Amino acid sequence: MAITGAGTGSLRPVRRPRLPGRSALLRAALVAALLGLAAAVLQTPAGCPQSPGGSGSPGPGPSPSTGGPPSALPLPDGAVGVPVRLAEPAALAVVRPGARVDLLAVPADGRAAEADLLASRALVLDVVGAGAADGSSALYLALRPEQAQRAVGLPEGSRFAIVVRG
Repeated sequence: MAITGAGTGSLRPVRRPRLPGRSALLRAALVAALLGLAAAVLQTPAGCPQSPGGSGSPGPGPSPSTGGPPSALPLPDGAVGVPVRLAEPAALAVVRPGARVDLLAVPADGRAAEADLLASRALVLDVVGAGAADGSSALYLALRPEQAQRAVGLPEGSRFAIVVRG
């Protein structure tokens, strides 16, 4: 009587599992390292400043290794971030993150003598597209909620101006 199944009474030879080769071990080690790195990046607390070049220098200021432009600042507690396009984009050339500015609203009809002060000593968080010629440049300001409501509630066509504080 012959047993034809793959059960315990099978007459097939037993094959032992082979150990993985070097290339399989290397691939497994690389996958494990990448997964560990991804987990470490995802576990970074939200309040920790991250420098773009990995230089470890917290906060704003030029990167010591590259001498590049200052990085954006985090939003302070109790403030809201508001992007503002200026009537005169050339003013962005003299403003850096961390600077304090007065935000003025110029009426839609262009009477600059009637400019309203919307925010005094507003913190500049970032300057976006300072050299852009297509009108996409803007300031990202930290404002109190009531100041932000006044700024975004202005009529269509209103323009913004800034006065840079020392």
